[in-house]
Amino acid sequence: MTKKKVIRRTAAASRFLTGVLFLFVLGGLWAEDETTSGITSGRNLVLSISTLPELKLAFNQNWVFPFLQGEGALTAGNNIKLNLSAEVTPISLNGIAEATWTPIAFLQVVAGTKLGTGWNIELGDFLLYGIGINTPGPLNSDGIPERTMDGTPFGGLTYNFHLGSAFQIDMAAFVPGDWNHIVFRTYHEGTYMGFSEADADDSWVYEDDFSQRRNGFTYYGNFLLGYQMPIFLNTVGLLAEVNQNLYTTSGRDVWGDDLGQWLFSALFNFTITPKISAALIVQTKTFRNYTDSTSKIGDREKKTFYQNRVLDTDNPLRLEFYRVAAVATFTLP
Repeated sequence: MTKKKVIRRTAAASRFLTGVLFLFVLGGLWAEDETTSGITSGRNLVLSISTLPELKLAFNQNWVFPFLQGEGALTAGNNIKLNLSAEVTPISLNGIAEATWTPIAFLQVVAGTKLGTGWNIELGDFLLYGIGINTPGPLNSDGIPERTMDGTPFGGLTYNFHLGSAFQIDMAAFVPGDWNHIVFRTYHEGTYMGFSEADADDSWVYEDDFSQRRNGFTYYGNFLLGYQMPIFLNTVGLLAEVNQNLYTTSGRDVWGDDLGQWLFSALFNFTITPKISAALIVQTKTFRNYTDSTSKIGDREKKTFYQNRVLDTDNPLRLEFYRVAAVATFTLP
């Protein structure tokens, strides 16, 4: 990689970070100038950790604009919510802008974009990849190409554009009462994601994931069933999520890229103080089974390039423990 190319990449990342900071400064000034128009704003800090291990700190600034509000219960709260977020992890930095339109109480429409960049760090014998290209490398003892990662600090930008909708319902809307909040919500989203340094046939890694991302469209959906209570443990719930790659790659069914991957979570949310809440999340996940048992995608010690694995079509998926995560949310003045 040439020095000029590295400089261009670093400059692009710096412009991106400057833009994110400018948006938050502008947002803070706007929040101080609220009028009686009904526009409200809020901001919070969210700290997330998990057993993988993972660590993320996010700052969120939002504004809620009344929009096409009616007199009835279904339209009285109609609004558009704008949210700007900045996220930092030990290996990445992201900026997110998202708008949510609520045209009726049980429906939401969401549109947004996300930009990110990253760097690599060493933890003992482990190298965590914030960003880079995943390519086949030298053959291992089984004659299968090992994974080779090509990444430099701030080596390009990741981006996505997403559009989704949510349907939600609360039993307390029909049977009022503090103990009647049985809630259901389902959300479905189409996303185009990409990496500025990846060609159409390149695979890439971001935030030390499983290195199977490609430039193209993906689908994400979730289903939440929960119960809200006016006590310290204010919410319990079950959440099912699915991710499905929609881009076309020759032979993708051989290694199981055409299969959706599911994540199942048990959620417990606690009210610590009026301005601090905490959530505990226990998760299991579906992983792909391969004919070569030494090439499990769930085992990060296995370095074989994923497109050289062969799916076990008789038993393609297994469900395993994934992680325990804790999330603390701090509401700011």
